[in-house]
Amino acid sequence: MASADPNHFDVLVLGSGEAGKYIAWTLASQAGKRCAVIERRWLGGSCPTIACLPSKNVVHTANVIHEASQGQFYGILNSPGKVDLSMTVVRERKREMVTGLVDMHADKFKEFGVELVWGQGRFVEKKSIEVVGKDGEKRILTGDKIVVSTGSRARIDDISGLKAANPLTHIEILELDVLPSHLIILGGGYIGLEFAQAMRRLGAEVTVLERNARLLKKEDEDIVAALEEVLKNDGVKILTSTTITSVTGKSGTSVTLNGTCSNSPFTITGSHILCATGRLPNTANIGLEEAGITLTPQGYISTDEHLETSSPDVYAVGDCAGSPNFTHIAYDDFRIVSSILLGQPQPPNRKSDRQVPFTLYTTPELAHVGLREHEAVSKALKYRIAKMPMAGFLKTRTLGNTAGFAKALIADDDTILGFTALGLGAGELLPVVQLAMKKGLNYEDVRDLVITHPTLSEGLVGLFSSVPMMG
Repeated sequence: MASADPNHFDVLVLGSGEAGKYIAWTLASQAGKRCAVIERRWLGGSCPTIACLPSKNVVHTANVIHEASQGQFYGILNSPGKVDLSMTVVRERKREMVTGLVDMHADKFKEFGVELVWGQGRFVEKKSIEVVGKDGEKRILTGDKIVVSTGSRARIDDISGLKAANPLTHIEILELDVLPSHLIILGGGYIGLEFAQAMRRLGAEVTVLERNARLLKKEDEDIVAALEEVLKNDGVKILTSTTITSVTGKSGTSVTLNGTCSNSPFTITGSHILCATGRLPNTANIGLEEAGITLTPQGYISTDEHLETSSPDVYAVGDCAGSPNFTHIAYDDFRIVSSILLGQPQPPNRKSDRQVPFTLYTTPELAHVGLREHEAVSKALKYRIAKMPMAGFLKTRTLGNTAGFAKALIADDDTILGFTALGLGAGELLPVVQLAMKKGLNYEDVRDLVITHPTLSEGLVGLFSSVPMMG
């Protein structure tokens, strides 16, 4: 029952990211709970404002520019081959989208009657959070249930001179109004590779420095090799087994990195640095110790299978709880916690046994769910493999981009263990396979579907028709 105290809520959420906002909206709209969300800066969290959606906006612009430069391939005989670019327009297009998303979020808070409290929140007791507004005004809020949804931030490695060089993160690179002449990217992971290809297609010289022996160390070698070939064909320079020991200069003018590459001395100079070496949880300086909330050794909030912390009735969701750093996983965190707070008998998932699909938004895309082949080998699992070039997904031929391939791992009982695709629109292939995996269907159930021709999904019929017989 709602309290008469204006500072007390049934559900109090710290952070307006994916999981937190949906928990508040759902509890308010479906159960009539009095809910509030505390946010210090980014309404709706990082995804709609400074990360997922803005970056894909710029990636799309880069792909349009790339296609325009290939006009003669499509029969545009007067195509200049090189397209004049305004980074100011690129940035404004992105900003316009973000403004629309922020407005949409503000409307949702009003529609569902969720109070939005602007300011920096910090626990002062187990179920009490002090909020300091921009004007310094303080307000103490309490809640019967509290959800921590504070997200994560880009990691800046402890390298001599790196912080002083003012490197870009995913936030700053999306605000550039001048194209870097030479962008050096630290990190060959998801974020680094998406920006590498996009900035190269926009016209920048791009060099990726990866500390490991190859890109995307979790992925199978055949997938990585194929993706690396695509990036190199685009003109992205990739250096692996690199260790940076010092940085001099300023990102935005001239910056020099010193270190080793394959154990040999190495120096590289560029105009800008982008740090894409991982994420850190936003769990410091929010008073978690005052609430009796424990952390993992890596600084994430420790939770049980249903995302409850060491402090009863306090939950943690999304990146700050160590959930895989994907918006769709944060949304599943919302489903888990909201089902508990709504009193449903059984949450839809547990954090340890749910699917964790992902898509890397290069062109072509890299999409994956389930076991990778090298993981199946390391676990000594028996499996069969079906593999098909993306040229067999006939839609790719109509679009003029047949790069990549798809593969599926099949268990002895004919269920699907894992699926990976590197290809145009590969992310759109995942839902069909995911549903089959979640419901324990046999691969034949996908093979025998009647799918519209020509679509990308139609290629799944061919892929699963190529599963080898047992024996």
